Amino acid sequence: MSKLDTFQLRKTIPSEEFDYTLLTDALSSYSGVRQKINELIKAGVIIRVKKGLYTFSPEYNQAPICKEVLANLIYGPSCISLEYALSYHRLIPERVEIITSVTPNRDKEFDTPLGQFNYRYLGAEKYPHGIEQIWVDPHHPILIASPEKAICDYIVLNKIRNDQNLDIQEFLESDLRIDRQKWKQFNPDVLRRLNKYYRNKNIERILEVL
Repeated sequence: MSKLDTFQLRKTIPSEEFDYTLLTDALSSYSGVRQKINELIKAGVIIRVKKGLYTFSPEYNQAPICKEVLANLIYGPSCISLEYALSYHRLIPERVEIITSVTPNRDKEFDTPLGQFNYRYLGAEKYPHGIEQIWVDPHHPILIASPEKAICDYIVLNKIRNDQNLDIQEFLESDLRIDRQKWKQFNPDVLRRLNKYYRNKNIERILEVL
């Protein structure tokens, strides 16, 4: 594909992330659309994230690729949660590279040219509660767990022992490395509502600490 054609493709597809339908529509004037897609991949114009999902290569980017959007699109229904969501909400100090999401479908892992995306099964009775839609920028809405849902998901999916010997304050400060000053970011009322679905004693004990 010539530079002029690539310029036209960028005009037709304004977003960095796009699916097979949008790509085939943009290439509808060509015969052999699938062959043209393979040529674009080999030429380094686009990257295949997974079957049916693509991004432009860095050379042709007009804005940063939103990996959180990709996480929502790669496997669904899903929402970003666990350590990545806690980091996104600036509750834990570490930057988390692997984006982990929860899903009512079975566990999945995707190793892509743009990084690793993990999906953890969460029962359908728990999954839809506490999901927020956040706009990363004017073009990218993402589905991500609220701080309260993220910590509930972490406790349930990592099978944090559910006994009186667990020091909740130490768990929050040492295990999760959530600074005590940031505990106020958790809304006790939201946690209480979520625990109607999670029914976990450790969540009750976090409420007591808060």
